[in-house]
Amino acid sequence: MKTIFIVEDETGIRDALQLLLSFENYDVRSFSSVETFNKRDKSVIPDIFILDVMLPDGLGTDLCNQIKEEPATSNIPVMVISAHAKAENVTSACKADSFISKPFDIDDVLEKIKSLTD
Repeated sequence: MKTIFIVEDETGIRDALQLLLSFENYDVRSFSSVETFNKRDKSVIPDIFILDVMLPDGLGTDLCNQIKEEPATSNIPVMVISAHAKAENVTSACKADSFISKPFDIDDVLEKIKSLTD
């Protein structure tokens, strides 16, 4: 079973992603802020990170850079989601492997997750 870490402050989106991805047989762990993410059990390495850009205590792009700079997670794919940012801005601000704009189609998200984790 593949593991997905989601950092998303909007409860509805976080819960929906968690539920839908769990139905697809993923082990999903979600975090509502940079602070809670940074307090996670770092011995668990996911197969992919999904990060919102606008978080209450920081930016998902900064978190993306942090993930890509840590040796243990530098090769793990990062998908960034945002209602406000444009793909070009996100990819220039961090080394995200994929970008999805909100609102998103869950089938597109699933397809991108599968292509990044296979």
